[in-house]
Amino acid sequence: MDFLIATHNMKKREELHRILAPMGINVFLDFECGVILNEVEETGSTFAENALLKARSGCADSLMPCIADDSGLCVDALNGAPGVYSARYHGENTPYDEKIAYLLKELENVPCSERTARFVSNIACVFPDGTSFVVEGTVEGKIGYEPKGENGFGYDPIFYPSERSFAEYSAVEKDAVSHRGNAIRALKEKLKEFI
Repeated sequence: MDFLIATHNMKKREELHRILAPMGINVFLDFECGVILNEVEETGSTFAENALLKARSGCADSLMPCIADDSGLCVDALNGAPGVYSARYHGENTPYDEKIAYLLKELENVPCSERTARFVSNIACVFPDGTSFVVEGTVEGKIGYEPKGENGFGYDPIFYPSERSFAEYSAVEKDAVSHRGNAIRALKEKLKEFI
């Protein structure tokens, strides 16, 4: 079964592919199946709302079943920020190394015991007949004091679910415990009802 993914993020596509391909589910970015996605303004106040906005729009644009993810980093000492604004934190087009530096500056005087955080991923799936659902995955961790590691993307270099940052995990290790990996596994279970 073929699904469109409402994202331009190749890393998200790779994560979805690794977990869903064994089920016979093929995932495609817009350009891979000749679809032009309309830009979707993420006006939702939750990850679930934003994921549904993107999946509904992608399904309408392509007439294909569509999967969309909205994910973010929620830092307890920052009252849950950056949260749903993670990609737009400190400016929408700001490179992640600058976003990370800004976040670390905000946590400059916060002790290790109070640097708790979680990554949250909500994945919405919308079918052309209007059927839809949302699943969620989370992973708990702490924010480190400096970026470490070369793998992953986004805030991975400063998020520590263990003694290593996510950017120090291999793709397979990260898939096994990450918020998106957990959400994709929940998606996989839910999709069994439809396939």
